[in-house]
Amino acid sequence: MDATPVLIALHDSTMRRTLATVLHDGGYEALPAADGRHALALAAARRPDLVVLDIDMPDADGLELIANLRGWTSVPIIALSAGAGEAEKVAALDAGASDYLTKPFGIAELMARIRAALRTKQAEREQPAIITPDFTLDLAARRARRGDDDVQLTQIEWEIVRFLARNPGRLVTQAQLLEHVWGLTGVKNNYVRVYLAAIRRKLEPDPAHPRYFRTEHRAGIRFTTTDP
Repeated sequence: MDATPVLIALHDSTMRRTLATVLHDGGYEALPAADGRHALALAAARRPDLVVLDIDMPDADGLELIANLRGWTSVPIIALSAGAGEAEKVAALDAGASDYLTKPFGIAELMARIRAALRTKQAEREQPAIITPDFTLDLAARRARRGDDDVQLTQIEWEIVRFLARNPGRLVTQAQLLEHVWGLTGVKNNYVRVYLAAIRRKLEPDPAHPRYFRTEHRAGIRFTTTDP
């Protein structure tokens, strides 16, 4: 079986070599890139299954690199940055990152994030579509449709929908969504409520009385395709 290719776009040569070695020892194929230009070229040529990308690249805006990749690939992107502010995390996730890790971090934690992202990717391959009477979610293609029409979901809306759809019938708390989608822990805000309202307007037949994305008071959100 071929090794899983992982692109590591890191300016720090020591970290790049260390991660490449750890990936190789773990049975992955490491594709190292020292700058943004090389990273994009390597991604196009080798089509990695996952990208680890440093936002603080010397020759390019890391957020633009993520957006560029998202223009043609849906592979998981783990963004790395020295900035620990909430705004920077949100910007990276809005640009299309799947996960976010603040420097300094441990290699063991990064490898755990890589394994988790690849497990999610594999699960989506195994169950690529969720079909309801009102819409279809193609998890592999990151595409939502109502009848013959595409539904335009933003990156954040899609991450929320995908997380809920991958956990059908399970009660998902707002804290879990904040951590998974925005990388935020121990905070309270109205992000989930605002984005969930937008998702319902786009997918629910009656947004005022949700059939699929149901909020349970003071508990969380449950995605279900069964009638109440």
